[in-house]
Amino acid sequence: MRNLFGGGNTTTSSRGNNAGRVPRHSSGWNELMKYLRTQESLRILDIGPTSSTNINYITSLGHSIYMANVVEEASKPEWVIPGEAGEEPRFDVDRFLHSNFNFSGRMFDVVILWDTVDYLPEALVGPVISRIHEVLQPGGLMLAFFHQTSNPDTVFCRYHLTDTDVVEMQRAGNYPLLNVYNNRKIENMLSGFSNYRFFLAKDSLREVIITR
Repeated sequence: MRNLFGGGNTTTSSRGNNAGRVPRHSSGWNELMKYLRTQESLRILDIGPTSSTNINYITSLGHSIYMANVVEEASKPEWVIPGEAGEEPRFDVDRFLHSNFNFSGRMFDVVILWDTVDYLPEALVGPVISRIHEVLQPGGLMLAFFHQTSNPDTVFCRYHLTDTDVVEMQRAGNYPLLNVYNNRKIENMLSGFSNYRFFLAKDSLREVIITR
């Protein structure tokens, strides 16, 4: 569920397993990639389905990577507390954060959030963003994607990094799209950060580079 990989190439490779991958231009990734190439020994948090491609690429640059697939975790019924006396069930936010966002004191230089918050229960979104703020170094960067529409054909994807301005998208499960945020809501969500920059995209995804 969570693995830490140190600098240096791993032996796992998915170059020969590109079935179902769809290339997508990403201005946000292009900006972040330039930063990664000019820095040394960064600690990266990739919040999404595990990708050996990402592990290999990040470690080849001399950085370490830590991965957390929180959408899969959040979909499990064990985090839902049944309501009593007619009350609605509620999500056990504190226990979820303690189990899935406990990094044993580690701080990160870069977070790749992908479109994770669009697939999380709404009760989790604010606390997850706050927790990321806590573990991101001052001046650290985060790349986030946000869906602009609730198209029923939208599917949850694993994102694979490349050494170009393209990321490869690959279906990674049947998790429903739970949230769609306009720019104002995204800005409010990121109000605790020092800066953010939106990138225009031709598809249904907004891209944002956020600075702690």
